[in-house]
Amino acid sequence: MADKSESDMAPADVLVVGAGPTGLLLAGDLAASGVRCTVLERRTGELNLTRAFAVHARTLEQLDARGVADELLRTGERITTLRLPGTARVRMDRLPGRFPFVLITPQYETERVLEERALDAGARIAWGTDLTGLEQDDDGVRARVRRADGSEHVLTARYLVGADGAASTVRRELGLPFPGRSVVRSVMLADVRLNDAPREVLTANAVGDAFAFLAPFGDGWYRVIAWNRRHQVADSEPVSMEEIREVTRRALGTDHGMHDPRWTSRFHSDERQVPRYRAGRVFLAGDAAHVHSPAGGQGMNTGLQDAADLSWRLVADLHGWAPPGLLDGYDDERYPVGRAVLRGSGALLRGALLESRLLRAVRTAVARVATRIGPVERRLAGAISGIDVSYPAPPGAHRLAGRRAPDVRLAGPRRRLYEALRDGRFVLVVAANDPAVTYLATKRWADRVRCVVAGGATRTTVLVRPDGYIAWATDETVPDRRAAAIREALTRWCGAPTDFPQHERRA
Repeated sequence: MADKSESDMAPADVLVVGAGPTGLLLAGDLAASGVRCTVLERRTGELNLTRAFAVHARTLEQLDARGVADELLRTGERITTLRLPGTARVRMDRLPGRFPFVLITPQYETERVLEERALDAGARIAWGTDLTGLEQDDDGVRARVRRADGSEHVLTARYLVGADGAASTVRRELGLPFPGRSVVRSVMLADVRLNDAPREVLTANAVGDAFAFLAPFGDGWYRVIAWNRRHQVADSEPVSMEEIREVTRRALGTDHGMHDPRWTSRFHSDERQVPRYRAGRVFLAGDAAHVHSPAGGQGMNTGLQDAADLSWRLVADLHGWAPPGLLDGYDDERYPVGRAVLRGSGALLRGALLESRLLRAVRTAVARVATRIGPVERRLAGAISGIDVSYPAPPGAHRLAGRRAPDVRLAGPRRRLYEALRDGRFVLVVAANDPAVTYLATKRWADRVRCVVAGGATRTTVLVRPDGYIAWATDETVPDRRAAAIREALTRWCGAPTDFPQHERRA
């Protein structure tokens, strides 16, 4: 039997660089669909004490479609209201779906759930493996790596995905620029214990020269984020607990008796985005493609959505049924989303850190009025949570095309749409059993499409992509016309049908 370290170096269909949440979700999707996948991670398996702790509603829906949302829900606390600078609040409990809240849980719990899923599906994770070089041609990718023991290897794959963070080696090897700028410097982070727990799950405030934020991890530890306008130093400068306490007292009125830090760090927040997410056979996802302000807690969530959009496209290509241009659709869809998140989170940050007392008063008043207007509040909640993200549809497409698919009830054993998505196939939701339609889905595209019957009254037939977005829909009710439209849509999105012997073919 080959040594495990040697099996990690075996050829793969896809190499994923980075075992953070983005890389792990992608690897799990690929492996679950029968794609050989190896994740390269420079860490040697130690706990990843990083910044993310908010899991938004749309991300929870993606995890639900993979059967792991309920496990992650057990690790954290749910909040139904987000507080904006001042007294304004955004209610999340009016969001549609099963998850009308934000889950507060440390990033290492999200990584644990995704890592277990990826390994169970057959993905390989090569810990202590650093990418040192990258080449590609029309046939594939060659990655030069160095192991923790000093050994060097060349790995080959059909595709490679860089999910290796803001300082991405993959992006550097591609020679891609990362335009943008720093928006805030010398932000202090720490995980601490508190003698006096805050009354609210999330606590935050800014007073012009100081900002502080507290979030619980659910196990007695709290993440504190603090910023001191009076003391702007390099990221390499050590973090003093006394400074964090003093800044927190200025911003919140109390430091809640924080003590015993287990981890501290200092960082600067940039707004940057790579010009394109694909370069030949190499793709970028997560922080390797875009970084932005932590305001709104959207960084990790946006990366996970990148992975969900990319994985099914790679599966389609590697299994030989991808329609022309399917891989290019990843950049077409995710680049605008990254740009919108960058702008939105930047606006939240700038609003929070206003120095002028007058401007802060105006900000608070405007935010209070805006969030009392129902449609405005719902739009803010939809943008922050990712629920309102949609993708462009071609001219003349059905009004539902490109939108998030709600978790509708279904007839039969899988009673919800997101349960039906768990095997990674497209799902065709039809109004009622129809022999012609059932034949198309269960015979001609059976390896790519699951056909289910809607659990309630509807006349709309919907084709849902593996990432939970609506590819196509029709309100046609005439059987022959509907069957023809479905056949055309399946060919456009799921490739050519499987050929069967002549006696199984039907007109």
